[in-house]
Amino acid sequence: MANILIIGASKGIGLEAAEQALACGHSVRAFARSADRITLTDHKLEKLNGDALNKEDVTSALKGIDAVIQTLGIALGPELLLGPVRLFSEATWILVSAMQAAGVKRLISITGFGAGDSRASIGFFQSIPFRLFLGRVYDDKDTQEFIIRRSNLDWVIVRPGILTKGARTGRYQVLQYDKSWRNGCISRADVADFLIKQIDDNTYLRNTPVLIY
Repeated sequence: MANILIIGASKGIGLEAAEQALACGHSVRAFARSADRITLTDHKLEKLNGDALNKEDVTSALKGIDAVIQTLGIALGPELLLGPVRLFSEATWILVSAMQAAGVKRLISITGFGAGDSRASIGFFQSIPFRLFLGRVYDDKDTQEFIIRRSNLDWVIVRPGILTKGARTGRYQVLQYDKSWRNGCISRADVADFLIKQIDDNTYLRNTPVLIY
């Protein structure tokens, strides 16, 4: 069993990952600005309020940790269309630097289908709305992936398709190679299922699998 730090654990995939990690017997440090509002209770759960853009908060959160699951998200708002998005790259730069300094090697990070070299696999009719509504976000996720790839960490970059609600099924596709990449849907619970499996599985080490049904 491992000591897991989940960044962005207060909702969405991060909260699902925390619940599933605990069910597997791992110890979880749930890191978020509002971690104290997490309703999960478990003797192996530590709720830690902190800012992913604060170096001191992140460095402190890494103490005694074996692996990190990074599930950053951005709220819908005008900044998606108008302002620069830097959350993903800046938070990842801080995290990677802190992990390397602390000797924590395992990083499992969520980006998304359309980040990095998977953007070339987006269909023509999807590419226009993708660029219009998510272009700034995914430009920053490109930088996020670059930072992770050039690190000396044992990383897995996970690229889920369109996120949905729904229970964990365990029945999803893991598309490892670029010729098979395509968009699709997948529940947050099943993304979390895959994340937890990467804690002690090297099958996708230093790879960028796409997850869909």
